[in-house]
Amino acid sequence: MDLFEAVERRYSYRGDFTADPVPREDLEKIVQAGIRAPSALNEQVTSFVIVDDPELLGQIAAITEKSVCNTAQAMIVCVTDPKPVFGELSFATEDCAASVENILLATAALGYATVWLDGVLRRDNRAGRIAQLLGVPEGKQVRILLPLGVAAEPGRQKEKLPFARRAWFNRYGG
Repeated sequence: MDLFEAVERRYSYRGDFTADPVPREDLEKIVQAGIRAPSALNEQVTSFVIVDDPELLGQIAAITEKSVCNTAQAMIVCVTDPKPVFGELSFATEDCAASVENILLATAALGYATVWLDGVLRRDNRAGRIAQLLGVPEGKQVRILLPLGVAAEPGRQKEKLPFARRAWFNRYGG
């Protein structure tokens, strides 16, 4: 599948997953796409914990209380290091987002489904609890959770506003 087809096929999946496992080879390809993303000053402050152990998957699902996590066959946990890399500026959020977008596209290209979970991690110390469960070092932060698997039901990308309403040449609003 070429890049533009993956962009068209990528969607946020919040349904159940089948029991089909996601081979580690595919998980490595998907995360390698995230590793290849750009980062500020090439500091590479985003790292990943790939969870495929059923017991850990269940524990994370219990922490998040999100139904999409209950049947996920794998989860990719994106961890950031918020250290400053340019003077006093950290680009951990931007670097993580770039990595996650590559992961989302790779997931779609390989025929799997996922959803970007962020807000749920910001409440009730869920990110901290997942970090502790996975042995994330002090000072690093669990930032994004991507439950992953084969979609039990077909999905498609929601309708996007047309180009002319979101993009212009040379001047905002055309």
